[in-house]
Amino acid sequence: MILIPKLLNDHLPTLMTDEQLMIKLSQNIVGNAIKYQSEQTTKIHISSEKDENKYIFSVKDNGIDISPEDLERIFTIFQRIHTKDEYEGTGIGLAIAQKIVQQLGGEIWA
Repeated sequence: MILIPKLLNDHLPTLMTDEQLMIKLSQNIVGNAIKYQSEQTTKIHISSEKDENKYIFSVKDNGIDISPEDLERIFTIFQRIHTKDEYEGTGIGLAIAQKIVQQLGGEIWA
């Protein structure tokens, strides 16, 4: 069963960047939050803050937790932390997100 997520966001800046890459990045990040939801209604909150000459974007959700030892692996292509029986997928979503962020000159972490 999939519950309809509640998506919240603070005021976000307008950026002059590649629109298609930002769409793909958003799909991968928000898609992961929906896929790995907990038993409660999924809440996804997107915010940003300006730090000197860059923006730091934050995406928080109330989905299942990631163990500290798995934090590095989640951005490695085909490195799934769950079996295919537990969650569908290929293990490339966050690896693609990382490539997009790096291509745009940024960093991504969890």
